[in-house]
Amino acid sequence: MTTLVLALAAGTVVGLALGGLGGGGSVLAVPALIYLLGFEPAAATTAGLLIVIVTSLTGLVAHAREGRVRWRTGGLFAAAGIVPAAVAGALSVRIPSGVLTAAFAVLAAVAAVRMIRPRREAVPQEAVPAGRAVRTGAGLGAVTGFLGVGGGFLAVPALVTVLALPMSAAVGTSLLVITVNSTAALATRLATPTALDWSVIAPFTAAAVLGAWDGKRLAAKVSTAGLQRIFGVVLLAVAAFMLVDAVV
Repeated sequence: MTTLVLALAAGTVVGLALGGLGGGGSVLAVPALIYLLGFEPAAATTAGLLIVIVTSLTGLVAHAREGRVRWRTGGLFAAAGIVPAAVAGALSVRIPSGVLTAAFAVLAAVAAVRMIRPRREAVPQEAVPAGRAVRTGAGLGAVTGFLGVGGGFLAVPALVTVLALPMSAAVGTSLLVITVNSTAALATRLATPTALDWSVIAPFTAAAVLGAWDGKRLAAKVSTAGLQRIFGVVLLAVAAFMLVDAVV
């Protein structure tokens, strides 16, 4: 019963982050799976990808209905990350768990700082250079595959500051990028046998999906910057804990 409650609570938080901010869910999902639910790092990153795919797809549908997804820019960005995500995902299963945990902790700290610090709003452009979208998307895909994260916390600022999308469109478009990159990374990971506890993953995912809808509604009522700071502070604490655990 305790495990079920923890899975539901963690899933709700992950869904709120993805639905409200377009990112941050996966970097909370993996630590929750490891430290609260007893998953090994390799299994946690694989399960995290699965959870994020389903949740992001749900959020994507909701944002698309309101016209907040830039399909051309997001498609180029996501397509560029497919191969890097697949290759990095295949390589990550050969990395020692301690190294993987430490790398994840560093990335989580970077994500937390990005959430806490104010983000400048770019001036919208009618056309985004394809080369810029491809280069940025490839780098994000590699990170997604290697560490098992959706990468929304990197995709949103990249879409805003590098590709000049307004924040409202960046959040929705990032969910397209997350879904595609995470699917590519998961496909290569599933080729390597990994024990997954579906009695935990199923309720975690269900709670995350419901949380994503609530997160979208919450974002319409609460300042996005305020939500980012709250999640950022929580994530920074998680990153510090993971880093200490990896090196001690």
